[in-house]
Amino acid sequence: MMAAGMLLFALFTSVVCRAGEEPGYDAITISLNMPQVGSIEIPAVIRDQELYLSATDVFNFLKIKNSLSPDLNVVTGFIINPDSVFIIDKTRNRIIYSGHIFELDEDDLILEEGSLYLRSDYFGKAFGLECTFNFRSLSAVMYTNRELPVIRELRQKMMRRNLSRLKRELKADTTISLKRPLLHFGMADWSVVTRQLQGRADTRLNLSMGGVVAGGEATVSLNYQSNSPFIASKQYYSWRFVNNDHPFLRQIRIGNIAPQATSTILSPVIGVQITNAPTRYRYSFGTYTLNDYTEPGWIVELYVNNVMVDYTKADASGSFTFEIPLVYGSSLVQLRFYGPWGEERSSVKNIVIPFSLLPPDELEYTVSTGIVTDNLNNRFARANVNYGLSRRMTMGGGVEYLFSLTPAKGMPFLNTTFQLASNMLVSGEYMHGVRSKGVFSYHPLSGIQFQLNYTKYAKGQQAINSRSFEERKAIVSMPLRTPRFVMYSRFTLSQIIAPQGVYSKETKYRDIPKIKYTSTDLMLSTAFGPLSSNLTTYGLFIDKTDPYVYSHLSLAYRLPAKFVFKPQAQFQYNQGRFMMMRLELEKQLSGKGFLNMSYEKNFRTRSSNIMIGLSYNLSFVRTAFSASRNNKTTTLVQSAAGSLVYDKRTKYLNFSNRNKVGSCGAVIQPYLDLNCNGIREKNEPKVSGLSVRSNGGRIVPDPQDTVIRILDLEPYNKYYIELDDTRFENIAWRIKNKTMNVTIGPNQLQLIEVPVAVEGEAAGMVYFMEGQVRKGIGRIIISFYNSKSALVGRTVTEADGFFNYLGFPPGSYTARVDIDQLHNLGLVSSPAILPFTIASDKNGAVEDGLEFTIRSAKGNDLPSYDGP
Repeated sequence: MMAAGMLLFALFTSVVCRAGEEPGYDAITISLNMPQVGSIEIPAVIRDQELYLSATDVFNFLKIKNSLSPDLNVVTGFIINPDSVFIIDKTRNRIIYSGHIFELDEDDLILEEGSLYLRSDYFGKAFGLECTFNFRSLSAVMYTNRELPVIRELRQKMMRRNLSRLKRELKADTTISLKRPLLHFGMADWSVVTRQLQGRADTRLNLSMGGVVAGGEATVSLNYQSNSPFIASKQYYSWRFVNNDHPFLRQIRIGNIAPQATSTILSPVIGVQITNAPTRYRYSFGTYTLNDYTEPGWIVELYVNNVMVDYTKADASGSFTFEIPLVYGSSLVQLRFYGPWGEERSSVKNIVIPFSLLPPDELEYTVSTGIVTDNLNNRFARANVNYGLSRRMTMGGGVEYLFSLTPAKGMPFLNTTFQLASNMLVSGEYMHGVRSKGVFSYHPLSGIQFQLNYTKYAKGQQAINSRSFEERKAIVSMPLRTPRFVMYSRFTLSQIIAPQGVYSKETKYRDIPKIKYTSTDLMLSTAFGPLSSNLTTYGLFIDKTDPYVYSHLSLAYRLPAKFVFKPQAQFQYNQGRFMMMRLELEKQLSGKGFLNMSYEKNFRTRSSNIMIGLSYNLSFVRTAFSASRNNKTTTLVQSAAGSLVYDKRTKYLNFSNRNKVGSCGAVIQPYLDLNCNGIREKNEPKVSGLSVRSNGGRIVPDPQDTVIRILDLEPYNKYYIELDDTRFENIAWRIKNKTMNVTIGPNQLQLIEVPVAVEGEAAGMVYFMEGQVRKGIGRIIISFYNSKSALVGRTVTEADGFFNYLGFPPGSYTARVDIDQLHNLGLVSSPAILPFTIASDKNGAVEDGLEFTIRSAKGNDLPSYDGP
């Protein structure tokens, strides 16, 4: 018994003494930090300012496989590769790792408190884990060039997070689904414009109202003009039901519809439209496989839009493969290569995915039908379908009817989009008896952009309001950037071939007299310091006539006190004279408006114009006023516009200077969940101190309340919201689900009540009894169980035996020393179980005074344990 007692005393006391000598070292806790990984409080021993670290705790922190032998003298495991086995042997005072043997002095390993402590410099010598110790701050920093399991895991988490952000697919703790009230009015926009000219006034009024009817988005827009009658065709109304989760029918719209017609339709269309196209913008397009070669054994990292999403190691032949995630729009794909001796290389390519391309094997359709609100009440119908044949090609087709055409007949059409290369796109459309159209675009990595458009109209077609036979256009644009100078240039060449005079239906196409209209425009835009300029030269060339060429120069120079001076001039080359000159001075007013004055002289019409204008935005309205004098005519214009948002549930009414109809928002209301059931009850008060982050919208805390509103969100989109509870006034107040994906319907503010759980705390001591001596013991596991005997938490005692655990909802619990640990150590606990109760208290209940005493089990030797 005396031998077992001495062994227990050596294992579980924090100070080692030899034959009455003073302690040779101290057992403490230090902060260990590793860049890219984080920090941890870790047991350590200090001898003569030399640091010894618990080998098992270091390896557990770095997620290196390890185990401690029953006699506590040997730590074994492997690093990264199962073949890279290591042995730290106290009995032989040596380290064996990957076939290398490191001989140790007797004092390089210390057995203390059930752990084997290794002198910190040997973590670097043997395992490549360089350690620097700061004695004054009792902290250590560990560095390594190796990709340890913890670094690999964190890197993979970062890549998954980056990939999710790239695809807008962020995972959250909870999901708040779309609410569909039966009847709800939420938002309205309004505007008033009055124009006075020579004593006559013209007033225009607009009122748009948005709400929810039968779970769908309802919008009504009324327009009135004082000098014309109220006309129904100028009013707008629609009802739309959206379900983006339904693959076959995502949208139904009734009322004013967007017909997407090829035919020329100048009046609104009232009807019905159904489609399976989602309301959300598509972000993720798919993936494609990249196979390439580099030097054997090099590390290759893949970046998409400067975000690392994957990495790999080239094989013995230098080959590597990536599945590159693609998103719509322009994606900058970069490969970075790292050699074993610090070499670095990179390659960049640009991949453009237009929104007209559908993901492979995806089908999208739209069917529209209705009445054109013109004098003839023409009937209109159109059906089209598109299908993603492959990653590079989308095909589509359909038919369109416009019954005012004579004879009334369907106009079938086909369309396709084909990506020749990552930055080269061709799209085309053919509508029988109407037109053929093609577009070619090329966007090389240099920033130069080329685009060619060609349209040919069928002879005698009536669907499109155009007399042209052919239309051609070429556009070339090029940016130029330096650290101090920015220039953008664009050249456009357009050509229209139209009939000259009248021809009969029987006239053959080649015999019709034609006239060619050619126009050009060259734009040069520059910015240099406070000066920006734009020079655009236009040219019109018509067969057998003199060309008409003129240039427009516009300058803007930023002056002190937020003044901007803007001179403009227009020069005609045919007559060699200026056509127009204009001087304007603009002043910004506290970031809320502008005051501008201008003078313009038109030499061609021999007129002059003086104007002064003021625009100013208040929190609830946008206002503007202008007065101009053109020769002897004075014109006054006044306008005001704004919106209101109303939420009945939270009794919120707000006037804003931004348009709100069609948008939505969230109202975050934290409350104290006293019984932790997740349901707001009458006696549970509001809580202040919550911080919110969102990947969209505008966050507006309410200074008069504890709610936080997120306004100006797009309806039906999924938003990722993060909650931060670190600023609550009580540490016992905690939020369980700190991230949420939220989808909100249009024209409403959705209330999201956030339960703030009041968590209780349990604390106590664990003592080791040796004879009549009782002393606190560290590294003992305490487990906590609820009334249903389910494990709810665990903690480990500190060096002096103290333990505490925060996170108990109100209720009955039991605490016990971990049974497996007691068995492994050959110990018994008295008492075996301690019951306690956490009461419901807004400040959080604390149950302290829990005490366990452990002693050696009779008749057993003392084995070790593997630790928590």
